[in-house]
Amino acid sequence: MNRIEAAFQHKPIFMPYFPLGYPTIESSIDIIEALAKNGADLIEVGLAFSDPLADGPVIQQATQIALQNGITLKKALAGVAELRRRGVTIPLILMGYYNPILSFGLKNYIDAARSAGADGFIIPDLPPEEAAEFEALCGNLPLISMLAPTTPPERMAKIASKAKGFIYLVSVAGVTGARQQVSVGLEGLISQVKTSTSTPVCVGFGIGTPEQAKQVADFADGVIVGSACVKTIGESENPVEEAKKFANEFAKAIS
Repeated sequence: MNRIEAAFQHKPIFMPYFPLGYPTIESSIDIIEALAKNGADLIEVGLAFSDPLADGPVIQQATQIALQNGITLKKALAGVAELRRRGVTIPLILMGYYNPILSFGLKNYIDAARSAGADGFIIPDLPPEEAAEFEALCGNLPLISMLAPTTPPERMAKIASKAKGFIYLVSVAGVTGARQQVSVGLEGLISQVKTSTSTPVCVGFGIGTPEQAKQVADFADGVIVGSACVKTIGESENPVEEAKKFANEFAKAIS
């Protein structure tokens, strides 16, 4: 059993997103460590890119600051290795856009990610039809499938049936960012996905409060929280303590 499978033995899971390099390179490693050791079951580790199409203003701003701080793919992977050295044992999923990965070299990236201790990949701008080369190099590290409310049912079933690790279900059309309320029809959407797969389904985009996380956790296998996590921790005078508190509150809400 790999680390992702082990994490989903106790559902629902809490998965925060946080980008390496924000507010500084060093503090981002401390923050991710704090999230990992205070309630997060998996972490989506953000790799900064200059044109993050799927992300809303909060994450865009954070990743721009990370780039200004000099974060690179190489430094980010060194950050993942450092987290493993510090005793972080939960799954770390790398969320990055395709262009920098292509420039780095697909095989180089996957090999470096594996040796750093990453557990899988999310690439929001790599459609399944174009992912064969990347997936062939992945070996036992899953490329996480993404589905949205706008995905046609036949395509949804096809993608879900081949999914590995977990499925990232985007709860609303549009970019990342906390919303006022959980998307109506989400429960039905999850049920629809689950008719084609036994792979766990995690919901992200638009979850901003522990109460919303609890609502989603009632029918999803996991809850992904990005913008609210980045905003709350990034604006704090003591980001590491805030990360501990944030992880605790969300983990408690869905348990």
